[in-house]
Amino acid sequence: MAEGLVDADLGGNVVKKRVALPGQGKRGGARTIVATRMADRWFFLYGFGKNERANIDKDELKVFQEVARELLTFDDQKLAIALSAGEIMEVCNDNA
Repeated sequence: MAEGLVDADLGGNVVKKRVALPGQGKRGGARTIVATRMADRWFFLYGFGKNERANIDKDELKVFQEVARELLTFDDQKLAIALSAGEIMEVCNDNA
């Protein structure tokens, strides 16, 4: 994704990416909604199976864009506070 390999730029720093699931491939797999500026910070917002629903709706997208706008303003200190308060959690850290 850092190299621009996203399936859809939904606007407002929100992107969608298809993710293959074991035995299902990308078409039958999952979709992830991520907040990013395509730089060093990536926030997983939502995921769903293609068999569960076709897509997110306009109201959900608006909320995701609002959340992205807020999260992407966090500096290191604000991120650390949100992490320690349990408001967000680190899913993956490639540097660890």
